[in-house]
Amino acid sequence: MVDHTTVLIAGAGPAGLVLGNLLRAAGIGTLIVERASREQAQTRARAGFLGPNSARILVRHGLGAGMLHKGRSHGVCAFRGEDGEFELDYAALGQGEVHTVYPQQDLVTDLIAEYLDRGGEIRFGATVTGVDSGTATIRYRDEQGEGVVTGQFLAGCDGSNGVTRQAVPADLGSRYTQDHGVSWLAVLAEAPQSMAAVTYAIHDDGFAGHMARSPEVTRYYLQVPPGDDPEAWTDERIWAALDTRMRTDEFGQLKQGPIIERRIVRLRSEVVDPIQHNRLFLVGDAASLISPSAAKGANLAIMEAEVLASALISALHRDDERPLAAYSRTCLPRVWRAQEFSRWMIDLLHTQDDDFHRALRRARLHSLRDCRAHQNFFAEHYVGI
Repeated sequence: MVDHTTVLIAGAGPAGLVLGNLLRAAGIGTLIVERASREQAQTRARAGFLGPNSARILVRHGLGAGMLHKGRSHGVCAFRGEDGEFELDYAALGQGEVHTVYPQQDLVTDLIAEYLDRGGEIRFGATVTGVDSGTATIRYRDEQGEGVVTGQFLAGCDGSNGVTRQAVPADLGSRYTQDHGVSWLAVLAEAPQSMAAVTYAIHDDGFAGHMARSPEVTRYYLQVPPGDDPEAWTDERIWAALDTRMRTDEFGQLKQGPIIERRIVRLRSEVVDPIQHNRLFLVGDAASLISPSAAKGANLAIMEAEVLASALISALHRDDERPLAAYSRTCLPRVWRAQEFSRWMIDLLHTQDDDFHRALRRARLHSLRDCRAHQNFFAEHYVGI
């Protein structure tokens, strides 16, 4: 048996769910195929740093109630290094633009509930086994066996390791990849935040970062050697490294608690160009993977979902496929601007082994601390895409 829908979506992350919600609000038939169970999708801990444009998109389309109720605004970040600490009030520099901290698992939970309320269908626990971009077809396998779904259009929102990206022929355009040679140990601690601002600590032992996630949970990052085993990092070793790199003897102790998650994140970048082929359109990490150094991944996904939803509505309701034809041209310049700032942040934050690069990093920090033009650049790019 072959099922049919108007827009078929692979992946129930922020990209697929925002897209599905916008299409359902326009009365367009959709079906989402998701590999994880609903419980897994709603509990995957990922980034929760929403830029102002993402917040506006969610609110504009009636998807921001949970974020407005439980999200927390952040407009200041801090940098620590051998020359002390300084704060940047990027909200004041950037005309009031702030981040909203709202854990991604909470956002996904909101979006799933709203999508189902709008009459959408999600097939959880379905592993995509094949994609045809010409006929907008997905073949999948779940506990009931093999299944096939077709649509007029197909949105690939299944991430950088998903199947839909592979349906864009490699010889059609370009594939850009960059391994930045840096790995982070991403840690979730069951502990309240230790400082009011997102804090970036630069140390010769490696970078450390502090990002509040909720009143009870804080995200920390530690630069570690590529290929490190996260299980080799005991709670005691993690807190000791954070104490050293966060210079707690100078700035005060961290509020500690049990480590509830630890995983290695390899800082890599990938961009597919174009991000469309036949009836297939890539969104989010399927279109471009970005390092977490500048917190742009979910924000790019939400931006692209809105662009694609508008283009699909134009095609289906007004018989105008020109916005669809321009999807890659519309999104990719923003993707590359985000990639450039992400690379800039990597160079700012991370230690290299030679004295020359250490001195350059120190000069960048001094400039960010003292130069208004440099601060304005940071404020604009930190919150924007």
